Amino acid sequence: MEVYKPGIADLLMKASQAGVTNVRVAQANAPEVLEHMLEPGSVHELWVFFPDPWHKTRHHKRRLVSPRFAGLAARVLEQGGLWRLATDWQEYAVVMREVLDGASDDFENVNPGPAATDENPEQGWAPRWDGRILTSFERKATEAGRIPRDLTYRRR
Repeated sequence: MEVYKPGIADLLMKASQAGVTNVRVAQANAPEVLEHMLEPGSVHELWVFFPDPWHKTRHHKRRLVSPRFAGLAARVLEQGGLWRLATDWQEYAVVMREVLDGASDDFENVNPGPAATDENPEQGWAPRWDGRILTSFERKATEAGRIPRDLTYRRR
């Protein structure tokens, strides 16, 4: 799911170069796809990697990972299905975890562990998933000194 034509073009070009033929692309906002285009329980895994953090407080309402989006994700994920998330913005990572922990009737944290603290910021995060390719967002974040955070939740 992608809303920007250049992103779709890049994806299709890379898929073609790699000889991949099992790719389906929708030019749409993710919430609309989850709400209107996918059947309940039809998704095995949902990946949300490096969504726009919308830094300004007045823009936080635009963030993708929200209680409403968690409900849409729960609707389409099969029981036992995984939701994998990653962000390079620590504050947004904490918000993501709070949103999904708040949806505890629908999701369980696969890597619950103790919560991260100022003294131990590495606690409470999932290990980087080996299947997640290095995106330009992650590369730039690492170069800027930000630490990508991963989360993995299972649909109850």
